[in-house]
Amino acid sequence: MSTEREKARQPGTKGLLERMSREPAAWMAGDGPSAGIVLSSRVRLARNLQGVPFGARAKEEEKERVIAETRTASREAASLRGSVYVDVSSLSEIDRHLLVERYLISRDLAAESGSRGVIVGQDEGLSVLVNEEDHLRLQGIASGYQIEAAWRAVDRLDEELSRRLGYAYSDAWGFLTACPTNVGTGMRASVLVHLPALVLTKEIGRVLHGVSQVGLAVRGLHGEGSEVMGNFFQVSSQATLGLAEPEMVQNLIGVTRHLIENEEKAGEVLLRDARAEIEDKVFRSYGILRHCRVISSEEVMSLSSALRLGAQLDLVGSVKAGTLNRMLILTQPAHMQRTIRGGDGAISRDQKRAEIVRALLAPDPSTN
Repeated sequence: MSTEREKARQPGTKGLLERMSREPAAWMAGDGPSAGIVLSSRVRLARNLQGVPFGARAKEEEKERVIAETRTASREAASLRGSVYVDVSSLSEIDRHLLVERYLISRDLAAESGSRGVIVGQDEGLSVLVNEEDHLRLQGIASGYQIEAAWRAVDRLDEELSRRLGYAYSDAWGFLTACPTNVGTGMRASVLVHLPALVLTKEIGRVLHGVSQVGLAVRGLHGEGSEVMGNFFQVSSQATLGLAEPEMVQNLIGVTRHLIENEEKAGEVLLRDARAEIEDKVFRSYGILRHCRVISSEEVMSLSSALRLGAQLDLVGSVKAGTLNRMLILTQPAHMQRTIRGGDGAISRDQKRAEIVRALLAPDPSTN
């Protein structure tokens, strides 16, 4: 067993995964601007080390070198003080999917083989994915509509790591990456938005078409290749060559503001034209979630979307965005499997999920 894998089994990794299965990350607090509509803002930077083949061309010993050099640099980076390195290659399938559900690794990295890992900051606001398509993917994620804050945090981390790591860079092209579409800044900025009113008013197609016309991509809950569920959409930048990072950030800020305004207007239309139907939808969903005894992750996704709409429209003022964010993440399949590890199968998972949902919505936390 390699030294890296031995370290992955030490208490730091074990404790981190145990905590993740029970507790939300800081970005799930729902305390950022427009958090009822924008769950999170995220910025990722693709970087590669000089003198090491990119991605699939790298041999195992070269991947180990990338890990070793990155871990050494991360220990000296102030932004990653108190971070934990997780050796993804040594994890069970459940734990790999847990990291996907936490937005810490991609589904591709979870499925790949070979030496790979992720450095997780103290509150999960910053992380570094190692040996995916590129050697490094630096990520900053913030609660609500805080694209600029997420960019500043990851930009600072990038500066700290660049003092200790030699990046592959061209004066003509910028940062060099495994995929040509990332060459230049190597940056992707995205927001995870909830747009149920636009879906119900059938305006979503028009609005998202407008988003695509300005060069942004629209994906599902977990990004590229994932389906849209629970009226959640991930809107992200695409072009990285020929644009400066501040310009890309401002472009996404403007589009997100447009989405927020359109969603709020659609909500006003629903209250004006179909208030009784919307109230019925919201409170039926609240009743099921509040008193369920067995519930699937798909049901939680659908019903909590209606409840989130109710909170957005001030129909259920006692339900906060942070509560709904925790419900969304902590009831997903890998979280539940880890929570009831050693249980009796799918029914036990669905029962435990219902217990968690009831506790989150209980007026008095001591009662279910």
